[in-house]
Amino acid sequence: MYGDFSRLSYQPGKHYSAVLAQQGRVQLDADANEQTAIELFRSRTLARDLIGPDGGPAGEPGEGPGFGIAYVKGTHDQHDLTISGGRYYVDGIPLDATCPQPVPAVPTGGLLPLDGDGADSDGVIPSPVPATWTYWNQPDAYRNPELQSDQLPAEFPFLAYLKVWDRSVTAVEDPEIREVALGAAMPDTAARIKTVWQVLTLSARDLEVGDGGPATVRAAFGTWAAAQRSTGRLAARAERPEGAADEPCLVRPDARYRGPENQLYRIEIHQGGTAEHGATFKWSRENGSVAFPIAELDGTWVALSTLGDDDKLTLDVGDRVEVCDSAYISRGEPAPLLSVEEIDLPGRRVRLSAEPLPGIGALPERHPFLRRWDHASTGTPGHRPRTDGGALPVEEGTWTELEDGLQVYFNPGGSYRSGDFWLVPTRTVTGAVEWPANAAGDPLLQLPLGIDVHYAPLAWITGENSHADLRRVFPPLATPISDAHAVPQETEEN
Repeated sequence: MYGDFSRLSYQPGKHYSAVLAQQGRVQLDADANEQTAIELFRSRTLARDLIGPDGGPAGEPGEGPGFGIAYVKGTHDQHDLTISGGRYYVDGIPLDATCPQPVPAVPTGGLLPLDGDGADSDGVIPSPVPATWTYWNQPDAYRNPELQSDQLPAEFPFLAYLKVWDRSVTAVEDPEIREVALGAAMPDTAARIKTVWQVLTLSARDLEVGDGGPATVRAAFGTWAAAQRSTGRLAARAERPEGAADEPCLVRPDARYRGPENQLYRIEIHQGGTAEHGATFKWSRENGSVAFPIAELDGTWVALSTLGDDDKLTLDVGDRVEVCDSAYISRGEPAPLLSVEEIDLPGRRVRLSAEPLPGIGALPERHPFLRRWDHASTGTPGHRPRTDGGALPVEEGTWTELEDGLQVYFNPGGSYRSGDFWLVPTRTVTGAVEWPANAAGDPLLQLPLGIDVHYAPLAWITGENSHADLRRVFPPLATPISDAHAVPQETEEN
């Protein structure tokens, strides 16, 4: 989760069931966030134990769970899928596919009477609003009809499935989160967690299954989903750099971490894959929370709503930045990172090393912004590190220096997924990093903290008018009881 956090302290293995505040103590963001994580883990675990890997409520007769899929043949190969409304659960995570309907506004001059055919008094019939989502307009998938990779498979059969994960949203993406009463000079307050669902497709070839039945398809999909998990592991440590004795005494002379401030470093995979096939990573000393809303894009020039609150949370020439918006984040397809080449302070503009990829950051309704990354300063003074698309190559089996004594180690043989991340709190009071270690003090290799992606099959589309529904349903637990006021009649013995 991106955000200006002190640390994320929740550890499921410790089996804490609540956070208890004590009088007269400092209240930390980590405590409140840990309580939220405990409650979220409890509710989702309970739902998964009761429902299973996926399922939806059976509902009343004639109704069913959400995310029912139907194939719609289109013109010019622009086929579609409809997604029925209702609820569904994937690994205990509740999802709602109900398509919200617009709320009518009061028009100028008051409400207009409607005729029996739905037309207003001028005979204008309002445009119909779809009652359900479709493959092309689902809210968080951002499918592009011009991309061949987004088209539905050209051959039957194919699978429609759900992809589900959580992502953080701050006031940069959703301005309504900000409390305007605090004024523009104050920073935003809390962030939000958003559950993202997408209905995607998988061909029979990619699924490695023929015309098998639902059980066969479900089993093959389970194998495919398991293969999507990351196997990359990382460890972190702080080692006192050579020549530290010659530095000014800004920190403790014996400190291994040499940074002047407490930080929450984020190490994130940019391009997924393996180290041998081009996997890259990026890092931020502020957990990726330094972001600047984009007001306008004009070629390589980017007009920003703000250049930050202070000289620590601003942009400098040479900084690495990522042009983001809601669609870019939801699709999870990384674009090359760019660098800041010039800054126009009076105009709150920056010139980037290249134009963003087409379609990224250009639409105001997708709340575009720049996210700053800090690996531009990695390496020896005056020397920029080797990068691939603006990110650093994953080098396994060796300790890689980030800055101020902080080092990371990628375990050999891992496979990585774009968006995988690890968090490393660094503390000046100890001159070290907070990272799990064994009894000998050796750092432990850890799987990514996220992104935790969940999958569920929905429908096996076998033709234009035929498909096998792969959803599961569960009945309500409550059943009718007898009238509590009814008094049983005594039978007389003859």
